[in-house]
Amino acid sequence: YCIYCLSTYICTIHPLNVASDYLPYDIVKRPFRVQEEHKPKTGKIELGTTYQRDYNAHKIQPVTIVRPLERKHTTGGKLDTIPTYQDDYRSWEVQRREPSKVEHMYHPPTEKFGNPTTFQDDFVPRELIPRQSFKPPRVAKLSDVPFDSATSHRTSYIAHQLEPKFVRSKEEYKPSNQPFEDLTTHRNDFKGLPGQLAKSCKPENAKVGSSAQFNGVTEFQDRFQPWLVSLPEVRKTKEYVPPPGNMDFNSMSHLDYIKHEISPAVPVRPVSNRRTTNAPFQGNTTTKEDFKAWSICRQETTKKQQEIPNPTGKFYDLTTFKSHYIPHQIIPVQSFKPACAVVPNSAPFQDETIYRTEYTPKKQDICPANYPSPPGYVYVNTDSHGHKFFRQLTPEFSKSNSNPIPKEVAVVS
Repeated sequence: YCIYCLSTYICTIHPLNVASDYLPYDIVKRPFRVQEEHKPKTGKIELGTTYQRDYNAHKIQPVTIVRPLERKHTTGGKLDTIPTYQDDYRSWEVQRREPSKVEHMYHPPTEKFGNPTTFQDDFVPRELIPRQSFKPPRVAKLSDVPFDSATSHRTSYIAHQLEPKFVRSKEEYKPSNQPFEDLTTHRNDFKGLPGQLAKSCKPENAKVGSSAQFNGVTEFQDRFQPWLVSLPEVRKTKEYVPPPGNMDFNSMSHLDYIKHEISPAVPVRPVSNRRTTNAPFQGNTTTKEDFKAWSICRQETTKKQQEIPNPTGKFYDLTTFKSHYIPHQIIPVQSFKPACAVVPNSAPFQDETIYRTEYTPKKQDICPANYPSPPGYVYVNTDSHGHKFFRQLTPEFSKSNSNPIPKEVAVVS
């Protein structure tokens, strides 16, 4: 950004402050160092090395080429050869093999299965006999002895008489005899003086700009070149062609399978020896016979006897604050604030500051870098980064000669 006009272009030297800020200096060229003339040394250089002295040259014969001679293949004739695979391989007529499956027809046995199990041999059915219950009867045993409700707290507790509560006497308030000094430094030092409002020294906020349309050329427009972009090639998918002929869905299992008629399997489990009786079900259990519900009485809570009797009569609600408080008449405090009176003064208020006395307003001009071709500048060249350099001719008169001297000012856009 420009340090003077805050534009989007860069100015190395703003032409606005050239006359006031820029001081020309005499340019002295850098002294050139004269290179000394090369003087070759006299005598002969010995170029012999240990490699030249120790190396023995041998005669070398050219290496013969081991690769075979190049054979030229003719491409114009027709190839009538038969490959070995096609000559040796011959298609044979393959016959379908007959299945070697043994036909086995299931025939169920005609004789009865007569092999009893060990459970059938050893098990003897017996009548169930209910076992005698040895559970003790669940009956509460009531005691004839009366309940002893004496506890260690009741036997060891000794009631003591309470001592009267200590009441602290209230000290009497003694006010100070000295008057209250409420004079502050603000009240003591403040003096109301009339004065005028300060004037603003801020310069007018005038908009510096031009309403004309910007017709410059940017770096993006200079360097960007549109390129022709070709559309990507779309690869076409091959159309599906179904194979010729009908498809044979028959398989070896489907053709050779023979369906057999199979009778359901007979269960091998033994015959149940369960006997059905018409006697009623005996649903008595030991829990029903031994358990008997009895009436439960709720136990009374053991409350401690009240030793301190409840107070009787009217509540005496007089507190120490009510008994000792003495109301006093309130006297308002005298205000020591000075009267807000404006003392007239005929002398004018001195509102001069260093900023007002030393400030000199300057005219704000438009930066020449905003124009595509700055007025009053001559185009010089453009560097590799795309910055354009211009030259301005400012008339400066020397003391000895009245001819104007051209002065170069570089403006980078």
